[in-house]
Amino acid sequence: MLNVAKTNDLPPEEVKAGLEAGRFLLVDVREPDEFAGERIRGAVNVPLSTFSPSVLPAAQGRVLVLQCAGGKRSAMALDRCRQAGHALDSHLAGGIAAWKAAGLPTIKGDGDGGDGRAPL
Repeated sequence: MLNVAKTNDLPPEEVKAGLEAGRFLLVDVREPDEFAGERIRGAVNVPLSTFSPSVLPAAQGRVLVLQCAGGKRSAMALDRCRQAGHALDSHLAGGIAAWKAAGLPTIKGDGDGGDGRAPL
């Protein structure tokens, strides 16, 4: 029997709360130039153009949540994960566009001095 996993569409406020509580690790699948221009604090960049589930960062007890600009690419990345046998199912519904529409903060340019690596 085929097991079709349902995508867990997380609203921006839930993702923000999960990030603040250390429950989520946000993986931004947009391209490096998009990520460098504007991103959500704490996100790590794993571009869809070179995406492989094998290069996802270690979650260290957190839930991996994928994110893109509007939700399409993160859903595609989730499909790739499922095809590879990974149990990932969560993404930021509406992507960074929904995050900004909810009035949540982003980092523009190199505003935090970060390099996109997972926070410790």
